[in-house]
Amino acid sequence: MNLSGAALQPADDLDLARRVGERDERAFESLMRAHNRMLFRLARSILRDDAEAEDALQEAYLAAYRNIATFRGGARLSTWLARIVINEAYGRLRKRPRAAAVIPLDGPGRTGEPRAEEGTMVDETTERPEVAAERAELRRMLERRIDELPQQFRTVFVLREVEELSVEETAACLDLPPATVRSRAFRARALLRAALARDVDSATVDAFGFAGERCDRIVANVLKAARNIAR
Repeated sequence: MNLSGAALQPADDLDLARRVGERDERAFESLMRAHNRMLFRLARSILRDDAEAEDALQEAYLAAYRNIATFRGGARLSTWLARIVINEAYGRLRKRPRAAAVIPLDGPGRTGEPRAEEGTMVDETTERPEVAAERAELRRMLERRIDELPQQFRTVFVLREVEELSVEETAACLDLPPATVRSRAFRARALLRAALARDVDSATVDAFGFAGERCDRIVANVLKAARNIAR
């Protein structure tokens, strides 16, 4: 999903923010449903845990609800929300006991920057019949491998390749230079390609599926808490 197709245009962002600021519940629900999948994936790329990512997203939405008056339209509403989610996720990460260091994925490209051109990373575009039959297991394997990526590569990869944001949109969300986004995304692909070879691209678009049940649960929980704030 490309953010430009899912998020509202800037003029609509301002109107939606105004309506949310007026405690319009339908507007707030619309805001959440428009951005839920991308923001959940963003939180999960940092926390590497589905349940904690849901909790972080709900808390971030409530923070946005309380502070929506500070949104001035200088950036897209999706970018403003993404930064709140990032702050919430990293805050939770800092409270965790220090974890063991992540071991880099095995395979070529483990040290040094890969020399291959970015456009040559896909070796096969036609899905084999046996790959289709094993797609669910491959997706689970891919998710595990993404979780093993170093943090700075993992979040960029999820936004660029899983959520299909542009370089500029990813850079805005993470407050990074576009060149840094490009290099980190390239490095992440090289690590995953070394581990999963040609099967990576056939499963990437389905990674971290955002089921309708999860979407409904997040919306319901946040709306319930938001009603208390609006009183």
